[in-house]
Amino acid sequence: MTRDPRKRRRVRLGAVLTGILIAALCGGIAQPAYADAYPSWQDVQNAKANQSAAQAEVTKIQGLIANLQSQVEQTKAASVKAGEEFNVAQQKFDLADVKARELQSQASGLKKKADDATTQAGRLAAELYRSGGGDLTANLFLSGSKSSADADKLLDHLGSASKLVENTSGIYEQAEQARNTAKAMSDQANTARTERETLRTDADAALKKAVAAAKAAQGALTTQQAQSVVLKAQVAALKDKTTATVAGYQKGVAARAAAAKKANSSAGLPGGFVGPQGWAVPAYGPITDGFGARVSPCAGCSSYHEGADIGAACYSTIYAAYSGVVSYTGPNAGYGNFILLDNGGGTSTAYGHIVDGGILVGMGQSVGAGEPIAKVGSTGNSTGCHLHFEVRINGSAIDPIPFMSQRGAPLG
Repeated sequence: MTRDPRKRRRVRLGAVLTGILIAALCGGIAQPAYADAYPSWQDVQNAKANQSAAQAEVTKIQGLIANLQSQVEQTKAASVKAGEEFNVAQQKFDLADVKARELQSQASGLKKKADDATTQAGRLAAELYRSGGGDLTANLFLSGSKSSADADKLLDHLGSASKLVENTSGIYEQAEQARNTAKAMSDQANTARTERETLRTDADAALKKAVAAAKAAQGALTTQQAQSVVLKAQVAALKDKTTATVAGYQKGVAARAAAAKKANSSAGLPGGFVGPQGWAVPAYGPITDGFGARVSPCAGCSSYHEGADIGAACYSTIYAAYSGVVSYTGPNAGYGNFILLDNGGGTSTAYGHIVDGGILVGMGQSVGAGEPIAKVGSTGNSTGCHLHFEVRINGSAIDPIPFMSQRGAPLG
């Protein structure tokens, strides 16, 4: 028995759309393999012959467009949530990282103090030994001398020996106390490092989740943008009672697709200044905020700044500071729209507050130093258009200002 292929498509349509939605919510996006579930141009042409059939086809297509938009919104919301979770995990790691480094610095300082005290005590002990100590006193008594000068000399030696013993004992006590304190501080530092590594793992896992969610959102958006062009053209063809065929609509869709492809292939922009060591200035503008502790500049802004702010103009270009691979693009809580580049060797660079729609690269994409990657905005916790720029070594944020200056690409 022969079946009508259009009926088969209608039967499959609900199941396919359900599958698309489930894939989006689980972090994956169905690929264009399901495209045959959408009405073909022949379906549209056949429906135009009957008014009721045409209206039914319009209703169905409008439902498909709405489902595509719903899919985009759901995956976008999931991406925003995953970005916020990544931000929280990253902040926890940053706090633990600062704590671990401070404790280690204190432990190292106390150990040096203990070592210096031990060395000083050893020198005093050697001096006591060289002076003869109590043996010298006995020798003086046994010499049998009765002169006043010898008596004075004996008293001097007795006083010196007593003072050396007192000083040596006190310094040894100080050294022992400093050593015990250093040991306790070192134990705290080790505990803090262990906690930090756990939080590093959590941050890495959160980043992977955010990457998957952002890819799902981008995939849903790409599918929606591409398919909606066709579906909206099909609706227009069905509603146009003056045109008997859909050939003109098909031609228009093809022309728009070709124009979009041409625009994307010629979207290259001049890069930022690239220094002799291969590092590039990420944006043009003065430094408006530096690295480290600060007074929070806005509600929700942090009181510890993990990067440097560059006062670049709205919509101006952001460039990759060094060659690498795009690890993440998408929402990141207070950072707003955000890009993370893996620059290799444990080094990564981050770019925040990008304008909506201003991310020019995709996850997994390789970029070169000075290559345009985004546009400046004021998304997230921001008081105005600027680029928040970070440099991280093995996940730990460092001051990017001297780092970039040493590499021939100074900021500001």
